[in-house]
Amino acid sequence: MPARVTLAAVAAHAGVSVATASRALSGRGDLAAATRRRVLASARALGYLRDPAVGGRPAGSARLVDLVLGGYHNAYSDEVTAGARSAAAAAGYDLVLTEERDTPDDDWPMRVRRRGSAGVVLGLISPTASQLVALTDAEIPVVLMDPQAETSRGLTSVRTTDREGGAAAAAHLAARGATRFAIVLGSPPYRYGRARHDGFRDGLRAARPAAEHVTLQADWGAASAREAALPLLRAVPAGERLGVFACSDEMAAGVYAAAAAAGRSIPDEVLVVGFDDLRGARWLTPPLTTVRQPIREMAAAAVTALTAAAAGATLPPGPIMLPTRLIPRGST
Repeated sequence: MPARVTLAAVAAHAGVSVATASRALSGRGDLAAATRRRVLASARALGYLRDPAVGGRPAGSARLVDLVLGGYHNAYSDEVTAGARSAAAAAGYDLVLTEERDTPDDDWPMRVRRRGSAGVVLGLISPTASQLVALTDAEIPVVLMDPQAETSRGLTSVRTTDREGGAAAAAHLAARGATRFAIVLGSPPYRYGRARHDGFRDGLRAARPAAEHVTLQADWGAASAREAALPLLRAVPAGERLGVFACSDEMAAGVYAAAAAAGRSIPDEVLVVGFDDLRGARWLTPPLTTVRQPIREMAAAAVTALTAAAAGATLPPGPIMLPTRLIPRGST
């Protein structure tokens, strides 16, 4: 039986002290990026096993994937978690749920490093430069799921066809007899919100070249969307049919509330299309027509890309795109 590789052997191989090697492998301490990478490479080359108290796994080879979200108490995170968990299990990996806290002392990248995760999926989060350094120094790959902004850092991302979804919403509202049009745009105007707006504008131009639309701003929540839509709904002349595209299902629910407050009937006077197809969409009265983004499939694709990378594949340099699909229901 071959002798167990010691921490001292890793340190000697990397040309550092034992203390430095220990800090590099545990993800602790303020070390130069090159030093940390050299120690990790030596540990892998020698087949170093960590102490059983921290799992007894080869450094950097834990069969774990971290899913990092801003919260885990909503329908979106439920869908993401379900898709990521299924893909991880299929590949023989465990999924770790990590919540990003918007506080200066949140050290989730270092916790990921100490676990030796095979990769990280960031959902609706654009990592800071320091967070990326902490992960890339440990050679932990990152995939962004539905990033809020365009990134120039060369990270792989998984997205849906937001622009095409917005265009489909416009074409559908026009085909269902809307004579006036409005879009409820989320604020801040994240990348995907802008794409949905641009797609709606292009689709409306194609379907009704002479039609104009009003853009309303809301904070991605139902209450804000209600307040934004209420003045418009009260002002629609009798005999007109207003077609409203909300850039999320939650904002669409706010449009429903505004229609009720204004005494407008859905779908007789107001037609509503949302975006997401989260579980609450079909519970509204009438059930919400929406653009389905394949959230579970997107999460699964992100995890699959990471587990493939752990097996030696190269992460794709560009975005992985999954298609949207319009789901007609009672609101139109």
